[in-house]
Amino acid sequence: MTELTQGQSLTLAEDGQPLTSVRMAVGWEHSSTAGFMGSGAAPIDLDASAVQFAGEQFFDIAFFNNLATRDGSVIHLGDNTTGKGEGDDETISVDLARVYAKVDTILFLVTSYQGHSLEYIRNAYCRLIDDAGVEFARFTITLGVQETGLVMAKLFRDGDGWRLGAIGAGIALKTPTDSIELLSAYVDR
Repeated sequence: MTELTQGQSLTLAEDGQPLTSVRMAVGWEHSSTAGFMGSGAAPIDLDASAVQFAGEQFFDIAFFNNLATRDGSVIHLGDNTTGKGEGDDETISVDLARVYAKVDTILFLVTSYQGHSLEYIRNAYCRLIDDAGVEFARFTITLGVQETGLVMAKLFRDGDGWRLGAIGAGIALKTPTDSIELLSAYVDR
């Protein structure tokens, strides 16, 4: 398993063979000091999303309100509205072999549906799991994010294969459809 830091990337291959499918899992914990004066406000509803781009042009999306892309290559496996419980909170599967040929980037992000700042989230991460269910890479968010969203990572084409790039940038979105223009800025990063 590789722990990525912001700006790093790695090739999605195992034993020299490109991976054909992966799952991007995200997890978080709600801070017990969230809310007015640390009053222990209700859990924050974060949503994982995968947004496909062909060049800088939006192509398709999988998130809580649209669970699969049209080509069926990206599937959101369910919405966790609290972040409670051990392990991954939301998972998105990607069949890399089925991704439409014109799609060259898939952004992974989390957003706060109710518009809460992510500074009240602890232990946020995204991790890539290979076909066998083994964690291939992890990107952990270590600093408070004042925005309502976070572009965590991206998958991007690299010749005949794919690479994973860690981004870790805050973004002012409550849902990924709030501003595709803001998201497109992360395609070339």
